[in-house]
Amino acid sequence: MDKLNIRRMEEQDLNQVCAIEEETFSMPWSKKAFRETLSYYHTLFLVAELDKEIAGYCGCYQSLEEAEITNVAVKRQLRGRGIGRKLLMELIRLGKEQGASAFTLEVRVSNQPAIHLYESLGFVSFGIRRNFYEKPKEDAVIMWRHWEEQP
Repeated sequence: MDKLNIRRMEEQDLNQVCAIEEETFSMPWSKKAFRETLSYYHTLFLVAELDKEIAGYCGCYQSLEEAEITNVAVKRQLRGRGIGRKLLMELIRLGKEQGASAFTLEVRVSNQPAIHLYESLGFVSFGIRRNFYEKPKEDAVIMWRHWEEQP
């Protein structure tokens, strides 16, 4: 794999980000939703760039010491290459720099590859949200990762 560059998401990334969002999720965020999210001071959204193309992205909302990871997606043809892991590791690193000591997320109970990735990064299941997802209706696993002390 060529050099992967992880950086903050910018307005000019949104067409490619939305294309990945649409191929990944049954209820994708709109370009307007991403644009609004980028304007909030308490958000952190990153892209992984490979050969000047967006290979994936992730993001979170941060409230004091807690960060909620909202989106993690990699282009279908690039999955399995560690891009999602690298994105999440950088998101966590930057979130911790900004004061986060706990990260949470929800993931479809059927999305075993994502669950394994999150577990490998230290996330632990804390329960189930019944019927959290639509299209198709499915439960979500609630996962958390806590740190004892700040770096």
